[in-house]
Order: sequence, then C-alpha cells, then structure tokens
Amino acid sequence: MTNNAESKPVRGSEDRPIKVPDPVEMGHALTRLAERGQALVTEFLERQATSKDGGQIDKLNIGGAFFEMTARMLADPARLMQAQMQLWQDYIALVGTATRRFMGEQTEPIVKPAKEDKRFRDPAWQEGAIFDFIKQSYLLSARWMQSVVKDVEGLDEKTAQKVDFYTRQFVDAVAPSNFVLTNPEVLRTTLETGGENLVKGLEHLLEDLERGKGQLLIKMTDPNAFRIGENIALAPGKVVYQNALMQLLQYNPTTEQVHKRPLVIIPPWINKFYILDLRPENSFVRWAVDQGHTVFVVSWVNPDASQAAMNFDDYLKLGFLDVLDAVEQATGERECNMIGYCLGGTLLASGLAVLAAKKQQKRVASATYFVALVDFNDVGEVRVFIDEAQLAALDDKMKSQGYLDAKDLYTTFNMLRANDLIWSFVVNNYLLGKEPFPFDLLYWNSDSTRMPAAMHSFYLHNMYQKNLLAQPGGITLQGVPIDLGRIKTPSYIIATKEDHIAPWNSVYAGTQLYNGPRRFVLGASGHIAGVVNPPAAHKYGYWTNDELPPDPESWLSGAEKHDGSWWSDWQKWVAPHGGKMVAARTPGDGALIPIEDAPGSYVKQRAM
Repeated sequence: MTNNAESKPVRGSEDRPIKVPDPVEMGHALTRLAERGQALVTEFLERQATSKDGGQIDKLNIGGAFFEMTARMLADPARLMQAQMQLWQDYIALVGTATRRFMGEQTEPIVKPAKEDKRFRDPAWQEGAIFDFIKQSYLLSARWMQSVVKDVEGLDEKTAQKVDFYTRQFVDAVAPSNFVLTNPEVLRTTLETGGENLVKGLEHLLEDLERGKGQLLIKMTDPNAFRIGENIALAPGKVVYQNALMQLLQYNPTTEQVHKRPLVIIPPWINKFYILDLRPENSFVRWAVDQGHTVFVVSWVNPDASQAAMNFDDYLKLGFLDVLDAVEQATGERECNMIGYCLGGTLLASGLAVLAAKKQQKRVASATYFVALVDFNDVGEVRVFIDEAQLAALDDKMKSQGYLDAKDLYTTFNMLRANDLIWSFVVNNYLLGKEPFPFDLLYWNSDSTRMPAAMHSFYLHNMYQKNLLAQPGGITLQGVPIDLGRIKTPSYIIATKEDHIAPWNSVYAGTQLYNGPRRFVLGASGHIAGVVNPPAAHKYGYWTNDELPPDPESWLSGAEKHDGSWWSDWQKWVAPHGGKMVAARTPGDGALIPIEDAPGSYVKQRAM
C-alpha cells in the first residue's frame, strides 16, 4: 500500500471524469484548515468577552419586529389558514406536474424565477427533473413566506418594512443554489475535482474571516489586481490644495480652450471619488475634461479615531466653502459649476442653502445632483436600519471607537442586494472554490471609508430619521438656519430608475424644494451603473420631461425615453453655465502650487 496513490479518473453517467481524492492529502488539508478555524473561534470568543456592547445580541431589533408580526397574524387565523391552503394547493399542483414529467410528459412549470434572477441559469435547473422540482418547490415556498408576512393588518409601516426585508434575507439565504447537494453546478464540480473545490472554498472562507478579524468579509475581486494611480484612477492632474479632511485635485486640460467657469465635483465620503475615474473609457472626469471643462474633484480623507469630533458642519466648511476659495485661487474665477454625487449632493444642497442665507449664492453658477437625497421621507429599504434602538446602538459603538467601521457600511449596503453582492460570491468562492474575477467596480465597492462618529450621527438622526433638511430652518449650519427653498441656483437632478440606495422618486422630491430653473432626468439602471454610463457605450437610456408635477409617477407617465447616455443631455444643459471659452488652464497656473500628482495620497488610505 502507498499513501501517495495517484488519483484515477472515473467516468460518470454523463461521461465526465470523476476524480477520487487522495485521502492523505485531503486529511492534511483539512487538519490545516481546522487549526486555522480553531484560532479564529478563540479570537472571536476573546473579543466577545471584552466587547463593550453589554451583551446586546439583537442590535437591529429584528426579534421585536417579528414578535409583533406573529402576534398580529395569530389574531387573524382565517387569513393564515387561507395562506396555508394556497400553499398546499400549489404543492399538489407541483407534485402532479413533476410526476407527469418523470413519466416523460412535457409540462409547464408552476412557477418561474424572475428574468433577472441569476441563481437558476445553469441548464440543469431546467433540464433535470429533480433540480427543476427543487427549484420550483423553493420558489413556491419563498413566494408563500413573503406573501404571508406582507400586509399584516395592524402592523405599522416601519415594522412591516423590517419584517419584509429580513424575511427576504432569510428566503435568499436558504435558496437551494446556496448548498452543495442542491446546486447542480457545485455537485458537478465536486465530482470532477474530487472535492478539491470544497477544500479550496473552505480556505477562502477562513481567509475572509481572518481578513475581517472574525467578521465575514467576502472577497468580491482580486485586491492585488488593482493599484490606484497605476491601472485605475489614471486621469492626469495634480493635488493643488489639501486640509485635514480632503485633497483637491485639478486635472490637466485636453482642449486648447475651456469654459471660463470651472467644474467642481464633490463625491460622497462613504466611498472614494475614483468611481468617476475607474478606466479611461468610462471616466466621467476624462469625459468632462474633453468637453472643455476645467475639472476639480474633492478626494476625502479616510478618517480615524482622531477625527471622531468632525461633524457635518466641518465637512461643509472644509469640503465645500474652502473648496470654493481654493478653486478661485487656482483659476481666478469667483463663480463655478458644481456636481454633488449621492452624499456629496446632500452636502452641495446644504452648502448652497448656507450661501443663500449669507447672500453669496452667485458663487455657484449651476448645481448638478447625481442620485442625491435632500428629502429623506422615503429612503427605501435603507429605512430598516434606521430606528431608535438601532441608532442608539450605533451611537454607542461609534463613541467607543470614534468612527463607524467601513465593514459595517459595506455589509449594510450589500444586504440591499444580497443575491448579487453576497450569495453569488458564497457560491463562487466557497462552494465552487473559484477565485473572484478581477473587476474594477467591485474593487472600488470594497474600498469603503470610515465615517467620523459626530458627522455620521448628525447625518442619520437629523436627515434620515427626522428629515430636517427638507424643513425650512430645520438644520443650522455655519451659524445660520438653512432653507432649501431659498436655493435659486439652476439645478440639474439625475436619478436612476433601479437605485436601491437613493430611490428615484425620493430624489425627485428635490424638484419640489429648490427654486430657480430645474431639470430632472431619470436614467436607467442603478446607483452606480446608471451614473457611470459613458455615451460611447450606447447603454441603458434615460427619460426627460420639462414639466415637474408634484407626483413623480405623473412625471414619468409624461416623460420621453431617449437612447444612450444622459451625459450628453447634461453637457447641453451645463455648457451655457460655463461661460465663454478661455485659454486652457494647467494645474499650477494660478496661485496654488501643486502638492503631488493625482490621484493624491488621501485616496490610497484603505479602511479594510
């Protein structure tokens, strides 16, 4: 006998090679993984023992929501019985069609996955009678479960939304595609590799737990495939100004003449600015430079505990007012056009309201809002994370460490699209044992930043929870109560139809708050792809309507659909606000001396 016997391929029923694993090698691999797993568990238990959360295990207040839902359901047994009977009838129909199919008949499925559902695209889910039955059985149960918890009488709106959201999280988690024995692709791979895929997947799992220090931090792409300033964020320029909170980048011109008024972009500080400069072919920064704009971009610092006291007012002062002064020094222009992306757009609107209160509003000739909320009355599913109990727990956590950890934000936003951003990677990385594909967008998505405790608490309480920004005088910044209704700056507002972070109808609400000329455009796709949509790609399309009725659905019903990118529409709108054409400006031409090459050093600080 020999312990190093060569694995011999065996032919399966479908003439695929089946690999018999070497038991010794497999044993050694599992031993190594067990040792790493034991170390992780020990570290996790030690950290739990010294945690400062007082042993609170339901910080999201999920248990209370489901307890209330259950009590309401039991108060209406007739409705529950009706739902149970419907499920029973659906299963009888499914068993009937499955039996006929096993006997060779052609049958129509009782239930089909949604067109956008990628979990069941392997041909075996349709061609194999057993896997088709498993799939349909799951879809029926999922549909039943979600219908039962939906519209429970007597449940307040916030509790109902939380129950619906976490029910869907559970339903997504138990999908048969997420398990070895009920996923045909994983089964095939396991037979073909002799289980090596599962061993490799376990290695990936432990690596992700180690990287997250006990918290599962799923690797969505190869982090070593991208280097900021080398193969992403490549637009040439200089850092011309910096303070404790941000660096200001000015980009090199590509045209002999430029618009007199410069263009300033304020990105969100939840993620980094280079979403607008991933690659040359989809870089909004490069495209805007090519249109004859002198482009400046704010690059936010990645804050740590030393910046815990930085609040929203500090961001306004250092990331908006100081930026205006710096751009004036760099170009000699008192007026500029500005863009605010997501949270950067919320800051832009707040800053314009401060300028209006101080009678300095003309410093900004036009304002463009990329998927930015200013009315937080309806924020979609993000609302499930915003209630008194959760905010209190979050405040305590932030006070103890001085910031909100990037991992927490990363996990929260991924939960909003769990099948795409969580479970697809569980299958790929852990069950199939594959390495994630190098994808620049997912690299950027995982390059989240921390949130200073004071700023994030102010933002969540005053905007998300109380919606004070939409109320005249509801918030005081830079010593003055602000009113968005006093903003007369021409506004271009872009929302995206499938946005799960800033729902388009909530973005549309800004059209009813600002004064002055306003143009609302609705792009297709979501929060990122709908914004980063270069004209050369000829993708998605967008809707326009010159009328701005109070109801967003009324706006949409009267809107005209256009092919391609909304970028061209925006350029036609913003060009007249750019002023006459002047000689192109190069970083360093003005009063500001360049500090370093773009993309600067702040953007390279990683939180995860």
